[in-house]
Amino acid sequence: MTTPVTDPPPRTDLSGLVKAYDVRGVVPDQWDETTAELFGAAFVRVTRADAIVTGHDMRPSSPGLAHAFARGATAQGADVTRIGLCSTDQLYYASGSLALPGAMFTASHNPARYNGIKLCRAGAEPVGQDTGLAEIRALVERWSDHGAPAPAGRAGAVTEQDTLTGYAAYLHSLVDLSSVRPLKVVVDAGNGMGGHTVPTVLAGLPLTVVPMYFELDGTFPNHEANPLEPANIVDLQARVRAEGADLGLAFDGDADRCFVVDENGDPVSPSAVTALVASRELDRHPGATVIHNLITSRAVPEVIREAGGTPVRTRVGHSFIKAEMARTGAVFGGEHSAHYYFRDFWNADTGMLAALHVLAALGTQGGPLSALTSRFERYAASGEINSTVTDQATRTAAVRAVWECRPDTVADDLDGLTVSGPDWWFNLRPSNTEPLLRLNVEARTDSLMRAVRDEVLVTVRGTADGRG
Repeated sequence: MTTPVTDPPPRTDLSGLVKAYDVRGVVPDQWDETTAELFGAAFVRVTRADAIVTGHDMRPSSPGLAHAFARGATAQGADVTRIGLCSTDQLYYASGSLALPGAMFTASHNPARYNGIKLCRAGAEPVGQDTGLAEIRALVERWSDHGAPAPAGRAGAVTEQDTLTGYAAYLHSLVDLSSVRPLKVVVDAGNGMGGHTVPTVLAGLPLTVVPMYFELDGTFPNHEANPLEPANIVDLQARVRAEGADLGLAFDGDADRCFVVDENGDPVSPSAVTALVASRELDRHPGATVIHNLITSRAVPEVIREAGGTPVRTRVGHSFIKAEMARTGAVFGGEHSAHYYFRDFWNADTGMLAALHVLAALGTQGGPLSALTSRFERYAASGEINSTVTDQATRTAAVRAVWECRPDTVADDLDGLTVSGPDWWFNLRPSNTEPLLRLNVEARTDSLMRAVRDEVLVTVRGTADGRG
């Protein structure tokens, strides 16, 4: 009997580097330019692309990683268009407008020692574990010892192209800001790519822009570039009040997410922004479908229905949102994490376009932003509360046992465990990468929200400790 010959298993394990939606890890501990070159070769092999586009953020390691990726891609015969410094949504614009697969080098809001790659097919179609990333990882692991085999034929060429002005013009074509009243807006770029894109996108508009931390610096000397953490918007809140500004905008490191504060410096929840933008998009597309993930406020589907649209609820994560947008033809999608997706932007997420919608909505009426958004802030929310647990499934089952049998409750498993009552709901879902359970609670009143939150936490942790 002949024993079949099989390839030996790869000695390199990239499970800690290749995540569900992207590549992300510490440089050079987890990956370096040699690894990036293999990723470039594998990306071309899996997508079968004869041309791709690449861009990178301001992190010290980003240019070298992007150039190494291009070497791997060109060695496989693909031409590479490099757009250089850009935001992630600017890379999506390039992928969509040039009809090319793309690679963006960024670790978003992670600390400076991290870097990563967000990959997409032509038209900004996402590449995740189920849509090519697992195959890319397998090739990189296989080639780690001896390098990627180069096919016969010519090597690809590298060209450079500026897409920033085209990106800004395209956004302006989607939102009319020509008739807005003069506004003062404070923008905190967090030393990230918003400092690169905002000056061009907001140029020529009737806005007084007060810049904060626009200097590109991937070491993030002022604060982490993650505006969803309250500590990271304290400076913005204070500056909005001091300037008497109409609003403030904060971008994360790669500027694909945008967080909003009103004229009082109070945060406007991403759910309220989702509802506001959804109502505007439904004005343009009556009766259309709008996507929202299951962590967004119950106000979001209410507003969508009130505006004549059809809400569709999805799991958390951009791959699920984008897949549902493609399946349903939805005009817009929003997440609790301040990711906003637009059909007119190749179903990709762009915080900048959402910011333009907020500016347009505020600037075409006379009241303050707090009054404009108040009709979308209908419930009390806990925010995301993380609990470290040794057994996610056991703790979730314990919570289910406590709540599922109660009258007037409905439970579902779309993404973790969601339990809903007449005036409240909570979602408990496991982290994919850490031993955590993430809890979000919303209720009609703050007291009810706290009561539900604390009872769930007692089951999860053995103590409430609900952060106030």
